[in-house]
Amino acid sequence: MAAAWEEIRRLAADFQRAQFADTVQRLSERNCIEIVAKLVAEKKLDVVHTLDGKEYITPSQISREIRDELYIHGGQLMIFFFLIQIINVDWVHVEARANDIARSDKSVQLVLGQLIDENYLNRVSEEVNDKLQEAGLVNIPELCKNYDLPGDFLTEELSKRLGKVIQGQMDEYNRGVLFTPAFVSRHRARIRGLFSAVTRPTPVSNVIGVYGFQEHLLYSVLEELVNTGRLKGTVVGGRQDKAVYIPDIYSKTQNTWVDSFLKQNGYLEFDALIRLGIPDPVSYIKKRFKSSKLLFLRAACVGQALVEQVEASVEEAVNSATWTDVQPILPSCLSMEDVGIIINEAMRKTNVQSTARILGDTVVVSEKFISNCLSLFDEAMQHKALKEVKNNPVFLITEDDLKQGYMMTENTAPSKKEKREAERRKKTTEGSGCKGGGGGCNAREVRIRKTKKKGRRDDDSDEEAAVTPQNRNKPTEVPFMSLEEIAAVLEGQVCDCPEEILSELAEHLVRPLTKTYQEVVRTVFMSSTSSTTGVTKKRSVKDFQEELSNLYNNIRLFEKGTKLFSDETQVLIAKHVLKTVCTDVTNILVNFMAAELMMSAENPSSITNEVRVKILGKLPEETKGPLMKVHNSLNGKTIEDFLTNIETAVEVCGFMLKKGDKKRERQALFLHRQALIEQLKDTEDPALILHLTSVLLFQASTHCMLHAPGRCVPQIIGTLVGRISEEQHRLLTGYQALVVKQLVSQSQGKKREQGEGENPEAGDEAEAIRKELVSLTSEVKDLVLSQKKTSGTEE
Repeated sequence: MAAAWEEIRRLAADFQRAQFADTVQRLSERNCIEIVAKLVAEKKLDVVHTLDGKEYITPSQISREIRDELYIHGGQLMIFFFLIQIINVDWVHVEARANDIARSDKSVQLVLGQLIDENYLNRVSEEVNDKLQEAGLVNIPELCKNYDLPGDFLTEELSKRLGKVIQGQMDEYNRGVLFTPAFVSRHRARIRGLFSAVTRPTPVSNVIGVYGFQEHLLYSVLEELVNTGRLKGTVVGGRQDKAVYIPDIYSKTQNTWVDSFLKQNGYLEFDALIRLGIPDPVSYIKKRFKSSKLLFLRAACVGQALVEQVEASVEEAVNSATWTDVQPILPSCLSMEDVGIIINEAMRKTNVQSTARILGDTVVVSEKFISNCLSLFDEAMQHKALKEVKNNPVFLITEDDLKQGYMMTENTAPSKKEKREAERRKKTTEGSGCKGGGGGCNAREVRIRKTKKKGRRDDDSDEEAAVTPQNRNKPTEVPFMSLEEIAAVLEGQVCDCPEEILSELAEHLVRPLTKTYQEVVRTVFMSSTSSTTGVTKKRSVKDFQEELSNLYNNIRLFEKGTKLFSDETQVLIAKHVLKTVCTDVTNILVNFMAAELMMSAENPSSITNEVRVKILGKLPEETKGPLMKVHNSLNGKTIEDFLTNIETAVEVCGFMLKKGDKKRERQALFLHRQALIEQLKDTEDPALILHLTSVLLFQASTHCMLHAPGRCVPQIIGTLVGRISEEQHRLLTGYQALVVKQLVSQSQGKKREQGEGENPEAGDEAEAIRKELVSLTSEVKDLVLSQKKTSGTEE
């Protein structure tokens, strides 16, 4: 036993020596860090490294320090601004420990990055209670700004403490307001006194703005006082900006005025009720006069008495075949739209929609009255129809009228001479498929005047000159009278009618008058068609064939003249002939054929390509095809194709072309030369003088007619080499050069006028050219005018 104790003492001495002895082996700081990092990685040690890297701290220590800081700061602590700096740990660890504290401790809450405990909320509630007792009213939005807390959170926490810490109540309509019972009592007393003194409609929003009432509390107290009968009045408009308090004393006076006005005048104007203080007049009237039959309009409502007056006036106008103006019967405050509604309602109740018409928005006119007005124009219509048929009968009838006129003409007994002529024409046109001939035997004909154009044809002429109906059965309307003329006649015949009503009545009459006038004209025309004799028709066909033959022979002579030029120049001259003379021949033939369908134009030269195509589309198939080939050949390059097609077309249409002999050719040459000479005598234009002179010299030297454009003058002068003397050719060439210089200077002058200004030197040069041309003009004209012997020989 003693040995054992001795051994114990020895071991204790060794342990003591070991404790007081110096350490032989120590761990370095680096090794300690690595060991701690290893333990943390193996999750054997739970520590957090500080931001400065000098210390390790455990999570429990972080929680303990957070609680200490929360207590020190009075129960409200911002995590981001304070804890991170104090604890010196990363934000993630601080936030995680703060969430753990809020979850584990019910007295601590984490709100928008703040830790708040129950003691702090109690202190806030006590402070709010002090403010509430002092002011009687506290707004929670202001508290949110003071305490830096969200509104919903603060409202909920203060609601929990109502009646405990906070002695007050919360507005049930607006949870953002706290007030005391004493404040409510004062509020109610002020509202009761103020609205008891009101004697006229007063907007509630104005009262709030002037006296500073709490809005929701005011509406609650006001409704309570009105419902209990303490305040004698009503609130209209709900809890909105349009809410108005109307005292009963004013309502009684207002209702008395409205009842008496409606009884005396028979209507109520909405704007007047609004000025009277009724914000919604339509609802007010419907509620006030439930049993009354009122007609609601845009600007007013009208009683049954006014409507019955309008009905009686309209019915009397219809029965007496006159007119009535309802404007004097109705109030002046009604708009034209409201007046129209009343008139339509009256016409519907009296069932006169089909026997009356509204004019000028306020005048009701009987249909019998309008018929009587139409009869005023019968005599003038008959006289004008007779005059129109004589002046322009072609555009007045339809295809049905044409068939009727043909039957009337067919019933007329022809003479023996007419029968022989008809048999001859029948043999001529046999096999061509042209029934009745192409000379217009089925309808009245109009003499077509012969027209020739030596100049260039204007392809952009006015298409309106050619009358071509869109439909065969749709006649061209002939105007009867203008609106002013109709109104003037009515003004002299209809008494006591306003001018504006007469003008609108004239607008209603112009269409039926025009339609009736067309029937009258058609009747007069058809009656005059039966008196047309076959001699007149035959003479018209004969004149037409003679004119067509003359133009055809002229074209043949023009073609002969083109053979003396080169191929390129021949094409230019041929195109010019096709666009001018050939187009005129085509228009004359097409227009004559269109006369059978009453589609002819007064002047065939005014027919354009588009109009010609429309006319051809209306012709019968047997004549449409050949004439369409003639139309297409006008766009070609040779005159031969046109001549071939025109011969076929004329034969199909039932006419004969008299081909010219030498005598007729000499006569055509002479007439053509004489026409050009007369034109040369009258003109003073150098370019035209050069053109006419060269053409006349060409005809005198070659005995061939020429119809060429102005740009071919150099080629014409070139063909005269050897045909005229060198002196004459030199004079003609020099004159040509001067004409070219003048044209160039004129074009340059126009450009300079559009530019910076005129050039004096260029003006002097142009004047010199002009003087030289004037001096040579008489000599150039004498090249042709002095050849009297030649012209005598041709004659």
